[in-house]
Amino acid sequence: MVAGAIAGNLTTGGPAAAQQQPAVTFNAHIAPILFEHCAECHRPNQAAPFSLLTYEDARAHATQIVDATARRYMPPWKPAAGHGDFEGARRLSDDEIAQIRRWVDEGRARGDVARLPPSPQWPAGWRLGKPDVDVALAEPYVLQSGSGDVFRTFVIPLPVNERRYVRAVDFDPGNQKAVHHANIKIDATRSSRWLDEQEPGPGYEGAGARGAVFPDGYFLGWTPGQSPRLSAEGSAWRLEPMSDIVIELHLMPTGRMERVQPRVALYFTDQPPTKLPYMIRLGRQDIDIPAGEPAYVSTDSFVLPVDVDAVAVQPHAHALAKEIRGQAILPDGTSRWLIDIPDWDMRWQDVYRFRSPLALPAGTTLTMRYTYDNSTANIRNRANPPKRVTFGQTSSSEMGDLWVQVMPRSERDRARLDADVVPKMLREDIAGIEKMIQIDGSDPRLHTDLGFCYLEAGKREAGLLELERAARLSPTSAGAQYDAGSVFLQERRFVEARQYFSEAVRLKPSFSEALNDLGVVSHAEGRVAEAVDWYRRALAASAENAEAEYNLGRALASLGNVDEALAHYRGALRIKPRDAATHASIGTILATRGELESAVDHYRRALEIDPNLPAALVDLAWVLATTDRADIRAPAEAVRLAEHVAELTGYKNATVLDTLAAAYAASGRLDRAASAARNAVALALAAGATELAARIQMRLDVYEQRLRR
Repeated sequence: MVAGAIAGNLTTGGPAAAQQQPAVTFNAHIAPILFEHCAECHRPNQAAPFSLLTYEDARAHATQIVDATARRYMPPWKPAAGHGDFEGARRLSDDEIAQIRRWVDEGRARGDVARLPPSPQWPAGWRLGKPDVDVALAEPYVLQSGSGDVFRTFVIPLPVNERRYVRAVDFDPGNQKAVHHANIKIDATRSSRWLDEQEPGPGYEGAGARGAVFPDGYFLGWTPGQSPRLSAEGSAWRLEPMSDIVIELHLMPTGRMERVQPRVALYFTDQPPTKLPYMIRLGRQDIDIPAGEPAYVSTDSFVLPVDVDAVAVQPHAHALAKEIRGQAILPDGTSRWLIDIPDWDMRWQDVYRFRSPLALPAGTTLTMRYTYDNSTANIRNRANPPKRVTFGQTSSSEMGDLWVQVMPRSERDRARLDADVVPKMLREDIAGIEKMIQIDGSDPRLHTDLGFCYLEAGKREAGLLELERAARLSPTSAGAQYDAGSVFLQERRFVEARQYFSEAVRLKPSFSEALNDLGVVSHAEGRVAEAVDWYRRALAASAENAEAEYNLGRALASLGNVDEALAHYRGALRIKPRDAATHASIGTILATRGELESAVDHYRRALEIDPNLPAALVDLAWVLATTDRADIRAPAEAVRLAEHVAELTGYKNATVLDTLAAAYAASGRLDRAASAARNAVALALAAGATELAARIQMRLDVYEQRLRR
């Protein structure tokens, strides 16, 4: 009997076993857990409300620690265990949670100081060292001491005047206590900058403009505790010159006024990307959740047209979302979890990177299923009584996106994927904006976004109509007038374009882009001297307007003022050193001056930037084929260049075929030279270009005479 009792205690972990267990102490057992899993945020000047670096800190908050870890509220890690294997999982083991409880139950002992591990250290300044670019918001945004969350977007111009390749990004929120999370996007269109100018003070309410996008298939964001990651070898993303950083911040009032001044650090590499990930967005934007509905479901799916490796996922929703699920259904019917969050909390959004990429073959169906609770039972529902909630960017509306980052196997596969994904996302964008306009048709931003979506979808008239509506709804917005003018200019409807650009300049006399485009309108209408005046005014408003410098050079060259034209072309290169069209134009002027070595150098630099630039291909081929300088003449290369540009233009351009004929003739292929020249003459005559046809005919006569010899 006694022996049986003892054996029972040994096997079941009863009182005897408990007495043999050593006491749990802070120094030996609890500090290692806190230092590894908690201290990144729970330290001075970080987002957490208190520090956990010392015994005194932990003892004072011991009851909170037990409760938060037992409920797995802390550390904040929302994905369900076993439904996806992610890097950097902030999940305590059952044993660690039990140890924390025992420590508190046993009296919160400090323990032997010799067992205390060293306190963790964090580097001062940027975590990846000195960045190549370090930019900050020009002035702090003041977050008021209200009770509601704030979603606000800030725009920071980047001092980058040529294409660069970014290998890493780091982010400093500027106020750890007030900033909950951030999305970081790139806008090369200035559309976000113009929205920023419409509201006083730094930033504007809501998300970035349509021109603000994640770059080259990457998530850029920040959450407390997140470390910057270097891109894989050969996977840096492209940053185009004169782009803006767009920071979408989720701000949480703290009960007092807070100054927020975010900073961004960029790290460059000289290695162009050889492979790039791709972003697939699942999600419906026709969300419309009735008041009181406890289980509204939104689903979406996409069938992969090519083999990919899934690298990461980023779910996004607002306060009403309760359950978020994403799966990959393989062609054989088996399924793989992409994400499973049974208790969504918008305060803890993150990017989840798979520990090992998921190989997904072509034919795999990516699925998402989001469930929303718009009833009073949802403690995160901000409306009481509940209200109807539809799709939108603000915290009072709802969203439901699942972004899946995948790595295609080849550039061709990436293009095939893009061909399927872009139309799908565009359809949802249109559905979402149309839904928002149903709710509030007076918002000019919505009509602008819808107009550009319609244009992208090929609905030209509908797009123009929406942009005109946006301009009428915001008669004091120079940006809205400019957007409408830009599209009318693309449509070559110069009367309307001039009207809107003129109104933009009236509202904002220093609007350099609008002044430049008034010059473009005048230039297109044949009023070149008037265009020169507009271009000069654009440069007076902004000396960094590379397009105005280039356009002014082009107009002056057409007027015969090549010296000043060359000066302005070089001014454009000062601002945008990797602009292919500018290099080609400089080459043309230098070639007419007889400075062939320098001209060829600029043509080659243009083609390094854009191998398919017709102007550079034609002009370089002509020089290489027709020059009498043996050190420059290169007939074989001239043929290659001319054949390439002829293919690009479908053999339908008289000047291109004339150049091709000259290249063939220089290489001794007179029969092909004559054939190309005959086609060039026919094209020129059909286009009414009689002088050009006459010049080509003279060269054709020479080719035919040489053939008869």
